[in-house]
Amino acid sequence: NGNTLPVVRQLMQHPDFNLRNPNRARSLIFSYCSANPGGFHRSDAAGYVFWSERVLELDAFNPQVAARLARALDRWRQLSTPYQSAAQEALRRVAAKSDLSADVREVISSALGE
Repeated sequence: NGNTLPVVRQLMQHPDFNLRNPNRARSLIFSYCSANPGGFHRSDAAGYVFWSERVLELDAFNPQVAARLARALDRWRQLSTPYQSAAQEALRRVAAKSDLSADVREVISSALGE
């Protein structure tokens, strides 16, 4: 639902959360993006924007974890029409980063069919 993303953002500010800790990142961010379809697939695309920001942020210091998170949108073509274009836009936003790691680039390129 629409209340989930603000809670996820709030939890990211908690002193015990550290994005550089792969287990913390997985438990919060992956759970939101991969195991909470009602919260992630939002009509305002905020979930996809959040996803793209986190993939890019993680890619800077942990490309393997970022690539795993990138897989949350690898089946974007199966989404209904209004969500498809927003998901594709989020994928393209990640793909546009010139210094993207090879791990993430492979997942994103595959998802986009490039």
